[in-house]
Amino acid sequence: MAHKITDACLACGTCVPECPVDAISEGDPIYIIDADKCTDCGACAEACPAEAITKA
Repeated sequence: MAHKITDACLACGTCVPECPVDAISEGDPIYIIDADKCTDCGACAEACPAEAITKA
């Protein structure tokens, strides 16, 4: 199951370089995770300062 970025996202970009499969991209107004690419590793959730990334 892929991770999801919630509305608590600050759009800081901290999560982007943490994703080993480049599943995170800039959205409008918050970042989004491509569920088809996400491997559920959790690296993005650990890096998020706003704790805005959860399991979908």
